[in-house]
Amino acid sequence: MGVKMNKAVVTGANGFVGSHVCKELADSNTKIYAVIKDENENIDSIKDLQGISIVYCDLDNIESLSEKITDNDIDVFYHFAWVGSAGNLRCDENIQLKNALWTAQALRTADKMGCKKFVNAGSIMEKETYTAVYTQGSTPGLPYIYGAGKLIAHAICKPIANSLNIDLCWAVITNAYGAGEFSPRFVNTTIRKIIAGEPLQFTAATQNYDFIYIDDVAKAFVAIGEYGKANKEYTIGSGNARPLKEFIIEMQQSLAPDAKPIFGDVPFTGVNMPLEAFDTTDIQTDCHFKPSISFAKGTKLTMDWIKTVN
Repeated sequence: MGVKMNKAVVTGANGFVGSHVCKELADSNTKIYAVIKDENENIDSIKDLQGISIVYCDLDNIESLSEKITDNDIDVFYHFAWVGSAGNLRCDENIQLKNALWTAQALRTADKMGCKKFVNAGSIMEKETYTAVYTQGSTPGLPYIYGAGKLIAHAICKPIANSLNIDLCWAVITNAYGAGEFSPRFVNTTIRKIIAGEPLQFTAATQNYDFIYIDDVAKAFVAIGEYGKANKEYTIGSGNARPLKEFIIEMQQSLAPDAKPIFGDVPFTGVNMPLEAFDTTDIQTDCHFKPSISFAKGTKLTMDWIKTVN
């Protein structure tokens, strides 16, 4: 049975995913405590939302949230704050291990505050990392350290949650993309190449992938907050995972029908996950969530936005 969220805490509330979740919560009249690192952070995307209160607290002091937010009737604590989710810091073991510990501290703090549920933003990289590390003779690259941080956070938070009085739901994001994202990830980079008229060169792109537009990601997190069951992992994806090549061709045909993608020129050093790793059955069944924005439409919306900020 779902519970209408009246109040929620959102860490990393001004980030790509966090800000969209805040907007979705505001649209459903949820009171939001938006946790921001410090006063130097840009909060333009969320500051005027209905029912939002900005709370400044960095991850090093996450335990002090129980003093800064005295409300003891909070339904869901969403944890998005994570240092180094993109760029060179993905490869920094000290930062990624700290992130795992900060996530555990956030969980304990949420319990201390009396929050009923803790929803954490995990990543498909957790599964890729496990496969890459435990496959005999594999040669994972440094960015897998980010995935290891998420994997460790998951492994330590689940037993902690079961020792406390709080429900833990782990949301595994496949690949979120869309308007508002500035990081140099795959969809963003490819669209920028299309706009600039640069050659579209890729690996053979036979590895399985999935993508989901940011507005759907936000709706998925709200659905998990309302309906997610304790000790369950929910994959946030399109429900139509397939080889990356098919996504690339769909994007190219939608955004640059005259371009010719070139496959195989760039070496691929990662691991290929089976399609079942992207299975979204549980979030559909438990949380009644299905995405509504197709990849062709989502990439068009993203390109339109990128053109306005360039």
